[in-house]
Amino acid sequence: MNSLALSPAERAQAAASLARFVDGYEESLRTRPILPDVDRDTLAKLLAEPFPAEGIGVEGFFAEVRDRIVPNSTTVAHPRFLAYVQGPPNGIAPYADAITAVLNQNCNFWQLSPAASVVERSVVHWLAGLFDLCPAAGGILTNGGSGATRDAITTALADRRPDFRERGLQSGAPLVLYTSEEAHRCVNKAAATLGIGLDHVRHLPVDDDFRLRVDLLADAVAADRAAGLEPFCVVATAGTVTSGSIDPIGPIADLCAREDLWLHVDGAYGALFVLADSARETFAPLSRADSIALDPHKMLFMPLEAGALVVKDAGKLRSAFAFSSSYLTVAEDDLMLDFMDYGPQLSRSFKALKVWAALRTFGVDTFRAAAERCLRLAARLGERVAAEPGLTLLNPVALTAVCVRIDGRRDEEYPELLAQLADEGTALLGPAQLRGQTAIRACVANYRTTDADIDLVADRLAALAGKP
Repeated sequence: MNSLALSPAERAQAAASLARFVDGYEESLRTRPILPDVDRDTLAKLLAEPFPAEGIGVEGFFAEVRDRIVPNSTTVAHPRFLAYVQGPPNGIAPYADAITAVLNQNCNFWQLSPAASVVERSVVHWLAGLFDLCPAAGGILTNGGSGATRDAITTALADRRPDFRERGLQSGAPLVLYTSEEAHRCVNKAAATLGIGLDHVRHLPVDDDFRLRVDLLADAVAADRAAGLEPFCVVATAGTVTSGSIDPIGPIADLCAREDLWLHVDGAYGALFVLADSARETFAPLSRADSIALDPHKMLFMPLEAGALVVKDAGKLRSAFAFSSSYLTVAEDDLMLDFMDYGPQLSRSFKALKVWAALRTFGVDTFRAAAERCLRLAARLGERVAAEPGLTLLNPVALTAVCVRIDGRRDEEYPELLAQLADEGTALLGPAQLRGQTAIRACVANYRTTDADIDLVADRLAALAGKP
């Protein structure tokens, strides 16, 4: 090939090959191994191949995908892929991503992406509306919940210290951030990379349901003030990654209001379960948060990457991230936003299209039903585990995480048990540690998972409990 454009015949060939691939992959999901039998020789050859001087063409590319890539890829869309909070992409997603690639909009300032700017504003408005945030709310799509939490803490720093952009953390007393011992590691990462320092992150104990203890939070804030430090932010969690617990957001918001603290909610795992009628009241207190991290690539079943940050006062987000450059200056337009002023990136892909496309294609009620279904299936698994002799349920099933201890099994046996369950095709489950107890963790985050899948897993765990 001596051109970077495809000929009409090559475009037709590529389109037909892509359609066959998507259809064939979707139809074969249940028969595929969840974890691949990795061909290390093939991967070693991929790694060792020199920079290709000549191309292999369209047919050669699809053959490479079929023969080398797919067989060595994890089947994350399998109905019994239950180890992580990662579901399958929704059905329209491959086509939306293809359109995104064709349009190749750079979603930094609106002149390069007029429609994309409005679509992203619309998606952010929809997401903020799920939590009844005020009209001043706004936000931005991110690469994931970790990035959203980092950007929220950046905004909290800029709000606390108006000179933060100029002087960093040099002025004033050391700032202190509070979260629970069950919080996601992204909180530590943000504190470490933003210069807060891990010594100024308080990981507070949790109650019997693995929720942040507000009484201990109040004590820690008072102790730090007395020591001459400056409390500035609380990161609460709506769906901890291990147990799915939801911190008491309402009482935490009361404390933050009294103590003048920024309240960020890491809702990357759980907050979008607000779509389910049965969970809506649980998430109602999130309306009091200053910022919320969300992951549409989890419970909205978007392909990676699609995170989101919504902030109660979008002006504070802009104050934290807006910079001026003469070569990027265009006339302001009330309809558009320059999203480069609302996050750390300049060049940004059109992530909003796949979110917008799925909600437009399927309607929000379809996503409500999928969220409700995942909650119901997790509750079913929890009930099965609790009823089985030899199995111990370690967590209240608040969302879709189910942590199971097999009685009589030593901690060192669990990695082998997890490998056995994956190798035999039962399910890909994950490890968990709760209060020092080793467990097996299942997390239902897949709209393809059925009652039969849940019962198969429960039956197999029960069988393992019956073996010495």
